[in-house]
Amino acid sequence: MHIAIIGNIGAGKTTLTQMLGEYFKWDVMYEAVEGNPYLADFYQDMDRWAFNLQIYFLNNRFAQVQKIRETTYATIIQDRTIYEDAFIFARNLHESGVMTERDYQTYLLLFESIIRTVSQPDLLIYLKADIPKLVSQIKKRGREFEADISTEYLTSLNHYYEDFVKHYDHGKIIEIDVNQMDFASNPDDFNFIVDKLNKELFYI
Repeated sequence: MHIAIIGNIGAGKTTLTQMLGEYFKWDVMYEAVEGNPYLADFYQDMDRWAFNLQIYFLNNRFAQVQKIRETTYATIIQDRTIYEDAFIFARNLHESGVMTERDYQTYLLLFESIIRTVSQPDLLIYLKADIPKLVSQIKKRGREFEADISTEYLTSLNHYYEDFVKHYDHGKIIEIDVNQMDFASNPDDFNFIVDKLNKELFYI
């Protein structure tokens, strides 16, 4: 199986991916954040680095889905998907005027070529979080390059996530409101998520 966790910056995707991987003994694939050569520059100058960053993420995600397709012996849980790159982040950058029309169309041509070879995840887990929760989580993890992320940027991404989830028709999706959760520290919150997955995947 291929399971993927989606959600805005700071929603808790990476933490939950790690925790579920350990709990269910699933293979884990993380988003390429640490060591990303464009991310810090992007947050300092979005107009200049938007296209470069999105191409980097798209290439990294394509490599991941190729590996997932070749893996037939294990369940894989993935931190963020290739669909978010195009339908949320690149779309947001273009519609907000950060990414030029020329760069956006070039990006979409590449994405559309790639997506023909990609299978959808068997299950998406959407971590829904409002702006105060996202800001709190971002501050807590203390990444220097994320210090200047604006609430307007996060709000815009949340809008596109809601639209994506509303119209997603490629497979199963579970929505989990994490605004009042702390699944990293509260076992009851984590067990609530595990129970939902057991019912969805294993009918327990």
